[in-house]
Amino acid sequence: MSDHAEPRKGTPSPDLDEAEFRRRFLAQFPDPAFDALADELHRIASAAWDAYSHHRKSPHTRKAGAEFHDPDYELSVDWIAARDAIRAAQDQHGQQGGPSRFLLVSGSSRSEHTCPGEMSKSYRLVQLARKVLEEIPDTIVEVLELDRLTAEYGRHIHPCKACFSTTAPLCHWPCSCYPNYSLGQTQDWMNEIYPMWVRALGVMIVTPVNWYQVSSPVKLMMDRLVCADGGNPDPTRTQGKDARLAKRLELDGWDYPRHLAGRAYSVIVHGDVEGAENVRRSLSDWLRFMQLVPAGPKAELDRYIGYWKTYATNHLELDADKTIQEEVRNAARTLAEAVMATRTGRQVSAGNTLRNPRQK
Repeated sequence: MSDHAEPRKGTPSPDLDEAEFRRRFLAQFPDPAFDALADELHRIASAAWDAYSHHRKSPHTRKAGAEFHDPDYELSVDWIAARDAIRAAQDQHGQQGGPSRFLLVSGSSRSEHTCPGEMSKSYRLVQLARKVLEEIPDTIVEVLELDRLTAEYGRHIHPCKACFSTTAPLCHWPCSCYPNYSLGQTQDWMNEIYPMWVRALGVMIVTPVNWYQVSSPVKLMMDRLVCADGGNPDPTRTQGKDARLAKRLELDGWDYPRHLAGRAYSVIVHGDVEGAENVRRSLSDWLRFMQLVPAGPKAELDRYIGYWKTYATNHLELDADKTIQEEVRNAARTLAEAVMATRTGRQVSAGNTLRNPRQK
């Protein structure tokens, strides 16, 4: 491999000494209820330091087995379970004569169960779409409420570590960066979210505009879905996270598998001042790049609810806006129609059998 493709190094080390590690670890337990357990917590901190200092990211592994490039490589049992869940979801997705499956993503971080004290408009719009879809016979609707990241104990979507930007084969499908037990990066929600996307025949994302962008939870999910767009389904080919070996694989020729290709999508973006059109376009471009298929013009909306009105009355503004309510219902109907047409062979996207000459 030529020198210019060698992994670049040079950033400062993030390693902590034991004293700082202990301080941060024990800072998780400030409640007086833990005072009587101080001795136990210090022993647990010692065990956690041992795991951290020895970089035990995946303490439980097993041999990969004959289906992998290197059957003797020790794969994380967490990753194997996540891969098996995706495989089962793919079987459901491809089931001939099975139900039509839809995923509705409520993208706001606002929830009545945490600091804001009130539900989001995104959630309400998702419920309008859900009711339309659930009235269709032989249909299953899953709702992904991303506000649970802010309101529910132990819910995390950890940030993408950008393995793909080093080289595509280093990004595994599903993501193998988490859990990382040595760093305390655990309880990652994405291993439950990946199968939701895989199962679905149609996906609708509803998000507010937050500072000219999608909400924080939606962006976290988007970044972690990069492995669905060209990710490597066999970590043994890169011996885990061997960046040099992974670069060689890409330079030798990588097929950039699109693991979510062909699913229909709908995007609904709502704002109150600016940015809705650009966010809608950004989401749609992202989904198209992953080779999902737009359901139709009526399935993509950017609208303002309570334009330049006070935030205190935003739900009243939505109550009064019967037009956007019906537009959301129509978006759901359009998504359903696209899925049904595709399943029965009545809708074929021109050029969908052509290979893109620009993979990366």
